[in-house]
Amino acid sequence: MNWDIIEGNWKQVKGKAQEQWGKLTDDDLDRIEGNRDQLAGKIQELYGKSREEAEREVDEWASRH
Repeated sequence: MNWDIIEGNWKQVKGKAQEQWGKLTDDDLDRIEGNRDQLAGKIQELYGKSREEAEREVDEWASRH
């Protein structure tokens, strides 16, 4: 799915993000508001991943939703 579509439908999609990355809280997801960079940064922070790895995960996830 195109990231613009994900961002526009964030309220519907954020539950799927939480299923993928269980450490994300509702507050995290509300603050992210569909922003790809913020989502990757939060995943990087919570899971101790490199920025590139977090961005790759976000892109793979987005392509499935």
